[in-house]
Amino acid sequence: MSGALVVVPTLNEQEHIGALLGQLRADPAALRIVVADGGSTDDTRRIVAEHAAADSRVMLLDNPDRIQSAGINDAVARFGDTARWLVRVDAHCLYPDDYAGGLVATAEAVGAVSVVVPMQTRGVHCFQIACAAAQNSVLGTGGSAHRHVGHGQFVEHGHHALMDIAAFRGAGGYNQAMSHNEDAELDHRLGTIGRIWLEPAHAITYFPRRDMRGLWRQYRGYGKGRAQTIALHRMRPRLRQLIPLAPPLALLLALGSPWLPILAVPALAWALLCLVAGIAIGARQRSRCAMLAGVAAMIMHAAWGTGFLAQWLFGRTPAAIAVRSLPQG
Repeated sequence: MSGALVVVPTLNEQEHIGALLGQLRADPAALRIVVADGGSTDDTRRIVAEHAAADSRVMLLDNPDRIQSAGINDAVARFGDTARWLVRVDAHCLYPDDYAGGLVATAEAVGAVSVVVPMQTRGVHCFQIACAAAQNSVLGTGGSAHRHVGHGQFVEHGHHALMDIAAFRGAGGYNQAMSHNEDAELDHRLGTIGRIWLEPAHAITYFPRRDMRGLWRQYRGYGKGRAQTIALHRMRPRLRQLIPLAPPLALLLALGSPWLPILAVPALAWALLCLVAGIAIGARQRSRCAMLAGVAAMIMHAAWGTGFLAQWLFGRTPAAIAVRSLPQG
């Protein structure tokens, strides 16, 4: 029972799922591997079925709600009694070998109810490289601890990797009313049950969006989710979360105002700062693509701020964002 239930939420992940399942199957700590699929239309389901036929630990679970939180909650509700630990694995990332086993060993050594990991971003295409350069820097993350490989420490939040299933159930599982920031919202509740440990030895590699439109949608969702979490728990935003609100606020106030030139100054200063910082980052990396990190950062900041403000001003009230309880086994 000291092993792990590994849950992999997927949607059209044919490029990654085969190699990932092969890696997970080689990890003896993975007692069961559940792929919670949100209705893939590519070869994802066929590839999972082939692995399931070769290894009884692998199984495909339909996730009609499509969002990751719902798939993980359902997997825990169905199979949570088969292991002590839950390991969340995202199909579009790279993981170190024996990932589940390493996380379990870390959790037992430090006495944590959850182990989170740093996430390093890597790009292949030019715009991905720009995104990675921004996301691996203070320019894009504001100094968030789990976006940089540092030292092991207890934290309030990080990229989800492992959780004690009893604590996960006791906290109520993921909030399925939230499509983004559901991990940070759950960490807030998990923190009332036990401690969360950030472990750099198990850092993962993430591949960012390939185009501006996808990056905008992603970060707009992040901003919306953060606003929901703050309102739901009456939290005080941190400075790094308030800074991205300035550009959309300045532009909103400037529109239709006779003071447009003056009110637009903060937005122009922000844009110039991002562009110059991006060029400096690219120069250090000796990469022309990375010099576009400032453009990527501008999209991230503006989209996050727009999503946050839209949710804060026009979104559902916190009382409507219900946390669905999870069966206790």
